[in-house]
Parts: sequence; structure tokens; C-alpha cells
Amino acid sequence: MSSKPLNKLGGNFFSRCLPPPSTASDDATILAAQKVLKGKGKPALGDLLPFLGPAFIASVAYVDPGNFATNIQGGAEFGYLLVWVIIASNLMAMLIQALSAKLGIATGHNLAEMCREHFPRPVVWGMWVVSEVVAIATDMAEFLGAALGFTLLFHIPLLISGLLTAVCTVLLLGLQRRGFRPLEAVITILVSIIALCYLLEIFISRPDWGQIGLSVVTPRLDGTESLLLAVGILGATVMPHVIFLHSSLTQKRIIVDDPAHQKRIYRFEIIDVIIAMGIAGLVNMAMLVMAASTFHTNGLTNIASIEEAYRTLKPLLGNASSKIFGISLLASGLSSSAVGTMAGQVVMQGFLKRSIHIWIRRLVTMLPALIVIAIGLDPTRTLVISQVVLSFGIPFALVPLVIFTSQRKLMKNLVNHRITTAVACIVAGLIIALNLYLLTSAIQSIF
Repeated sequence: MSSKPLNKLGGNFFSRCLPPPSTASDDATILAAQKVLKGKGKPALGDLLPFLGPAFIASVAYVDPGNFATNIQGGAEFGYLLVWVIIASNLMAMLIQALSAKLGIATGHNLAEMCREHFPRPVVWGMWVVSEVVAIATDMAEFLGAALGFTLLFHIPLLISGLLTAVCTVLLLGLQRRGFRPLEAVITILVSIIALCYLLEIFISRPDWGQIGLSVVTPRLDGTESLLLAVGILGATVMPHVIFLHSSLTQKRIIVDDPAHQKRIYRFEIIDVIIAMGIAGLVNMAMLVMAASTFHTNGLTNIASIEEAYRTLKPLLGNASSKIFGISLLASGLSSSAVGTMAGQVVMQGFLKRSIHIWIRRLVTMLPALIVIAIGLDPTRTLVISQVVLSFGIPFALVPLVIFTSQRKLMKNLVNHRITTAVACIVAGLIIALNLYLLTSAIQSIF
């Protein structure tokens, strides 16, 4: 097979993966990180900067359009009741993303590559097929979210919005040619826009902080429907594609051989995870709180779609509130769609040691969403169904992650502590069980 660079058109459909070219921004970041690692004493706040970034890209999966749907529905129907579920979900996300990052740092390989090296070939091919289907389903949801954002904000047909989304995400992905740092910076800006939008939404909606605090300290549910929504929020906590992606983002970002330096990089990465996932968790909480204080308190408990939520905000809180909501949805859809395409590349590269041109992958993942739009299917319902497909991929990412990070011969000095492995097993088992429950419930409701 030809080994033409992936950033050039032409050549075979499949190409062997080549490392991205070094850039000035990457070199400067790596140099700054090396200086920090060689330094002694307590690190200053500025020492964190070279290590921040991978978790912010991963955190996009936790504020994607699928989260908009579940959080808004949960807040509208049950008020502040499920705030504690979001906090629990976020703690799980922090643990799993920290393990994924650690795998890349310790082994120099991402999760998909580790599966290829340690599992039988038929298992690897099966895992790749499932992961590709899940990646396409996930990206379709994110693509539809961005298209909805364009339509709601600019009142243009959904099909035109879909094409505009495709162009914008390809431009975002084009930043990869300039190295990892520019893309990390743009994704971080988009996540910050989402966070700022919901900070403004919270200010406008004036929630009941006493009720929020009560939900945090007294976890409870209210019937079968609240359980189903709680499972939906918890079950969507872990996106399989972003587990594969996070290990890829750290595997060759800053390469060191010294075990002490690896441990220090991991400590910085934990801070990166806490900050990024903390922001994502606050955004999710703000979504639910906004829906609770705006819709639930006004008796609007049946907000069934993102479009309905957008339209209803205007008479309740004013035109600015609905515009802010639309901007946050657009930023969420664009960033998560770009990240989803990146994850698809990582999955193929890891399992098969092959990749396809980013334009081809964008086209493949874009087509299902454009078909959904063209034939007039309900975008929000399609979004929910895509989350059902997503559930199939959870075990294929979570189980290998826990297995690999608990093996000393692979992880060496970064191997999981026994308590960490035990907690990770419990979390993985809980998430898989909840996703199976969500899957069966959703299939029953669909058919």
C-alpha cells in the first residue's frame, strides 16, 4: 500500500498512519513542559499550562447535544431532583478519563492500539466494526445538534445548516495540520463559550439554590420515569469514542522515559481532567437547573425537544435567553462533531493501523445525518436513538481500559492501585448495567 501523507489528496483509499509534522506551537509547548519536569520544588500556576489541553478536548463529549436533550428533559419534568445524578456522573467521568490519559502516558499507545496488540485478530476486527458504528452514531447526534443550532439562530433550512456544519467542522479539523496546540486552544474556547452561555442562563433564570443544595445532600428519585431519566443521564456519562481519543491525545504529546517524569506528567494530567471535567459537570448542572427553574416552575413539564426548549425560553425569559441557548448549542455541536471525527480516525488507526483522509471520514459520518435531515425525520428523536446505538460500544472501551491499566507489566510505575482498580470495576459495571437497562427501555419505547 502507498504511504502518502494523509494531508494530501489522492493515493489509496486506506493509508498507513504517519505522525503529524512538528510545529512551532507544539515545540514551544514541549520545551516548556520539559523545563517544568526538570525543575525542582512546588510547581507554580503557570507550570500547568503546557500540560493542559487533552482533557478539554475529551470534555466536549460531556457537553454535546445529547446532554442538552437529557438534561433539559430531566429538569423540566422533575425540577432539581436529579442534580445529584449529574454530580455522580461527573465523578465517574473524571475517574475514567484519568485512566484513559494514564494509559497513553505509561505505554505510549492508545487504547485501540493496546487492543490490537493484546487481543486475537477476530476480536480486534469485531471491536473495530462496533467502534466504527458507535463513532458514526455519536457523530450523527453531534452533527444534528450543530445543524439545529444554525437553524434556530439564523432561521435557515436544516439541510443548509447541515452542509454549513460540515464545512465548519472540516475547517476545525484542519487545525490538526498546525499541531495539537491550536486545536486544543480552539476547542477550549468553544467549551468556554458553552460554559459562559449557561452562566448567563443561570443568572437570567434565578434558580432556587436551597432546592439545589437539598438535591445534592439528599439523593432520591420519584417513580419509574425519574429512574429512567437518571439512567439516561448516568448512562450517557461515558462516551466510548472519547475514551479511545483521550489515550491517543496523551500517548505522544510529551514523551519522557524517566518514570518519575511520567508520574509528574500524570499528576498534571489529573489536574487537567479535574478542571475540564469540572467545567463540563457545571455546564450539565446548569442545563438541568435552567430547565428546572424556567420550565418546571412554570408547569411546562413536557418539553420534548431542543427546538421546543429554544422557542419556549423566549416568552419566559426574553429573546436574549433563547439566543444564548442557541449559541451554546451551536458551539457544543461544532466542537463535539470535530472531536467525534478525530475519535473515528483514532479508532481506525489503532485497530487496523490504517487511516483514511479526514475529508473522506467527514463525508462518511456526515451522510447519515444529512439523510435524516433530507427525509424529514425528527432530529431530537434521532438524537435519542443514536444514544441507544452508543450503548453497544460502552463495554468495548471500558472493560479493556480497566484490564490494561491494572497490569503492572504494561503500566509499570503508573499501574492502578488496588483500590483504584476496585472502584473502576464497580463504576464500569454500574455504567454497563445502566446502559443495558437504558437500551432495553429505549428499544421497548421505540417498537
